[in-house]
Amino acid sequence: MPDRIPLHAGPFALGTFQAHGSSPFPGLVVGPRVRDLSDVAPTVRAVVEDWAALLPRLADLAEEGEDTHGRDEDQEVGQSQAGWFALAELRVLAPLEPGQILQSGANYRKHVVDLVAAETQSVHGATPEEARADAERMMEERIRTGVPYIFLGSPRAICGPYDDVVLPTLGEQHDWELELALVIGKSGRNIPAEEAMEYVAAYTVCNDLTTRDRLYRPDLKAIGTDWFTAKNADTFLPTGPFLVPAAFVGDPSDLRITLRHNGVVRQDETTKDMIFDIPRLIAYASSTTTLRPGDLLLTGSPAGNGAHWGVFLSPGDVLEAEITGLGHQRNTVRSGM
Repeated sequence: MPDRIPLHAGPFALGTFQAHGSSPFPGLVVGPRVRDLSDVAPTVRAVVEDWAALLPRLADLAEEGEDTHGRDEDQEVGQSQAGWFALAELRVLAPLEPGQILQSGANYRKHVVDLVAAETQSVHGATPEEARADAERMMEERIRTGVPYIFLGSPRAICGPYDDVVLPTLGEQHDWELELALVIGKSGRNIPAEEAMEYVAAYTVCNDLTTRDRLYRPDLKAIGTDWFTAKNADTFLPTGPFLVPAAFVGDPSDLRITLRHNGVVRQDETTKDMIFDIPRLIAYASSTTTLRPGDLLLTGSPAGNGAHWGVFLSPGDVLEAEITGLGHQRNTVRSGM
């Protein structure tokens, strides 16, 4: 784990961790310490599946941990202290293995306006001012009458928040897309938007990497995009470091999303720029599929991806990402075998 201990909102968070030479375990993060939750549930996914019942117990355990830390703050934290570890001594894994991964595309206004305006300029020869005005009008109409655009991702693409990102051998335009993700905490179908936030257990950070030059199939132009190939390579969904309970996050429509590529800020936007907010995303997704505890819903990525800057990932690059109150990711890029 990097020297920088990631911060999170609220009195506690959840994650999956590994001590040297040991098996992964679910953990309760309280400040710089982690309590092994194996006596509560076998995995973080199991905790989420019993979210309403276990949340009060987690709060009690966190309070006990604060008390213990206050008494023993001058002592080294080890496994011998009632199952508590020093966070800095653990490997931080992806916080949970989700059920479904639902991913929202084209859900940030400035991002979509930039894309549409660029296409209008190149294809129709419009001036920059005309192209942007047309794109703005299109966005206003989509907000009034449109619906979200959601597709499925593969859980096999997930890696930890500090793991290496391994570039696939096919394709060259490997890109970043930092996103706020939410974890569903109870089952529901056809969920009304006004009730949707009751179904959110927690939030986390996802970087939804994409190989741009594998996104469209030249042999199947009528079919269009190939999300499976472009987005689901192993390690192409760094997730975590933690699940932060929704009650601690505050207003999810006012969080800042920041990504640095080799130290250069590339994405820096708030979730206020979402076209369809979280309740509308949940309502739309649940109109097709039953949402279950442990499902992960990515809410879209703001402007500033590599395609916008004309810069793509190469071996040796470093991605650093954070969202207000949810912690920090740091992934080094390397080439595939």
